[in-house]
Amino acid sequence: EGKRQSCNMNKLIQKYKTLPVQVRASAWFLICSFLQKGISMITTPIFTRLLTTQEYGEFNVFNSWLSIVTVFVTLNLYNGVFTRGLVKYEEDRDRYASALQGMCTLCILIGFAIYGVAHDFWNHFFEMTTTQALLMFIMIWATAVFNFWSVSQRVDFKYRALVIITLISSIAKPVLGIILVRLADDKVTARILGLALVEVVTCTGLFVAQLRRGKTLYVKKYWVHALHFNLPLIPHYLSQTVLNSSDRIMIQKMVSADAAGIYSLAYSISQIMTIFNTALLKTIEPWLYKKMKANRTQDIGRVAYLSLGLVAAVNLILIALAPEAVAIFAPVQYHEAIWVIPPVAMGVYFMFAYTFFAVIEFYFEKTKYVTYATMSGAVLNIILNYICIKLFGYMAAGYTTLVCYMLYTVAHYCFAQKICNEEMNGVRIYNLKTLLTITGAFMISGFLLMMTYNAPVIRYGLLVIAGVLAVLNRNKIIALLKSLIAMKKA
Repeated sequence: EGKRQSCNMNKLIQKYKTLPVQVRASAWFLICSFLQKGISMITTPIFTRLLTTQEYGEFNVFNSWLSIVTVFVTLNLYNGVFTRGLVKYEEDRDRYASALQGMCTLCILIGFAIYGVAHDFWNHFFEMTTTQALLMFIMIWATAVFNFWSVSQRVDFKYRALVIITLISSIAKPVLGIILVRLADDKVTARILGLALVEVVTCTGLFVAQLRRGKTLYVKKYWVHALHFNLPLIPHYLSQTVLNSSDRIMIQKMVSADAAGIYSLAYSISQIMTIFNTALLKTIEPWLYKKMKANRTQDIGRVAYLSLGLVAAVNLILIALAPEAVAIFAPVQYHEAIWVIPPVAMGVYFMFAYTFFAVIEFYFEKTKYVTYATMSGAVLNIILNYICIKLFGYMAAGYTTLVCYMLYTVAHYCFAQKICNEEMNGVRIYNLKTLLTITGAFMISGFLLMMTYNAPVIRYGLLVIAGVLAVLNRNKIIALLKSLIAMKKA
């Protein structure tokens, strides 16, 4: 038996070695993503018990401000423009990478100077201390350095160093954070300091190594190219960040840090499903572009419906188990978070769904439509949050987020239809009735499950019935999953 297992293992290893480097790299890059998000989720129950709801809220609001300020002071230079530039200037890649890191560092220094001139104003506006603001700028720089380096690794399919550094960093951050939080009186700053220290130690060497290879921080041609490409996209990047972050900031300002902490926990638990969504999208997106290019759009609909049904089912499981999830992830002070999970989890479904329409916009390079939809969603989110949080309390933010993601997805659907009329002679890739049926069934089921939170016997009974139906229909489910997995070959 042992020899047979050893033989099977050797066969698997040999089969792995024969895979193209692109396939191996893609698999490891996906593993990196799971490591980062997975370790973060596993350690959440520890920090919710070390921090009060107020402290947990303050830390998450800090992260929200961090993501917004990052867009302003880095111009998101390590996103699409950098990947495109590495390919465009392949013969001078090291100088290009080094020059963009120099440009990004200068932007961060300018941002820090603006903060320094009126630090009292900004501290009051951000509701953070000078130490926390300093750590924020350090983290922005370190994260930018890591992103520049990781994109370079991905373009060259070099995954070993990326996996090792990601693993070390993902483990070191919570471990150091736990130690510092237990020792410190100011636990929020201690938590932030733990992240900043790991990032600086990890990324300073990467910055120096890139600078040695490129031997420059400034190349006019590359700086102009980056600005020309990225500046028009800043509204899109900023709107995306605001759509994801504004609710926690507004809850802290309009209600309390405690409420922001409870809401943040619900949001974090709901975002567990984005790990599953990301894994599925890694497979689907390249396939969608191939089908568009081959003009075989008739194949897309079936995969879209199956994928949406799968994501809906997984999110329904989370909604059904929300009370248990909150009990595992946090003490009783966070119990109210169970009522926020259903609408936010439904929002995660729409975050996934919009991709099927956005891919049409990106394929035909109609990026202005992407910006319109994102900006509209972000502005509406701020307006609805301001009105609804005042009228109904902080839990309303979950529902405003859901409404905004629904409208965001509808906008992308309408733009996709417009593009199909203009570029594809009116071809209809998706059946609206089928999309509405899947989405409607998902949302009705989600809200019905939420109504059973105070009736655990009914909820557990529904879960048992769902489990029995799944077992009885296991062959059909397995066949559907196999068809989804095998779609790349089609």
